[in-house]
Amino acid sequence: MMKRLALVMTVMITLSCMLFAGGSGESTTGESGRPVLRVAMECGYAPYNWTQTTDANGAVPISGSNDYAYGYDVMMAKYICEQLGYDLEIVKLDWDSLVPAVQSGTVDCVIAGQSITSERLQMVDFTDPYYYASIICLVNSGSPYADAQGVQDLRGATVTSQMNTIWYDVCLPQIPDANILPAQDSAPAMLVALNSGRVDLVCTDMPTGQAALVAYPNMVLLDFSASDDDFVVSDEEINIGISVAKGNTELLDAINSVLDTLTVDDFTRMMNEAIAVQPLAQ
Repeated sequence: MMKRLALVMTVMITLSCMLFAGGSGESTTGESGRPVLRVAMECGYAPYNWTQTTDANGAVPISGSNDYAYGYDVMMAKYICEQLGYDLEIVKLDWDSLVPAVQSGTVDCVIAGQSITSERLQMVDFTDPYYYASIICLVNSGSPYADAQGVQDLRGATVTSQMNTIWYDVCLPQIPDANILPAQDSAPAMLVALNSGRVDLVCTDMPTGQAALVAYPNMVLLDFSASDDDFVVSDEEINIGISVAKGNTELLDAINSVLDTLTVDDFTRMMNEAIAVQPLAQ
């Protein structure tokens, strides 16, 4: 632990005068005089991140807005900034705008529940995982698929999920004879489609599913991880990382030095805290 803390201190000293956006090396400071880490997220993807009207539970103001952001990603961003001596600025962006924002230097990094996929790695660099998310499905109670024991039992279902995710691109095509409708532009829209009965099921990850059950008690979570008929995904597709601009090794190393002080149990504890305080859980 002492070695880890020493590494964090070394990174803080090395980077105290640098701006991380795109590795530009220009200086950006807040009112406190400390460097600012600009972190992008949807602010609409509970329990990873969401928008609320107050600073309850330690929520952070959203840049250019009267609203606040909170959730697992905000908790992680706050911890990283606290350890590295930075002020935090949350930038709210649509899902498809996150990677381009990092590439252009509009933001310094994205902490938004992104899987570390090969496709994304061609565009941005990723830190070590800050969460490991298994794949599940959600159906409405009373659905003919509510008792499904594996992917094969979902045969013929009408399905959807969020666009540009492994849920939509990788998992849904594994369902035999699935009627795959157009992807939804956000996780909330995906859940609305299921709740309204427009689809039989949606595919998502475990934290999103757990949060959905709080908001929609009529839904049923299907977890096939203990069966021989689960979705086939690679580790890279369920490992969740923080993306930075290509070649921005200073920021990458700094964040990794902080993540190295956390354990899987820490990740789980923080995620459970996020699920417990999401607005729809109150």
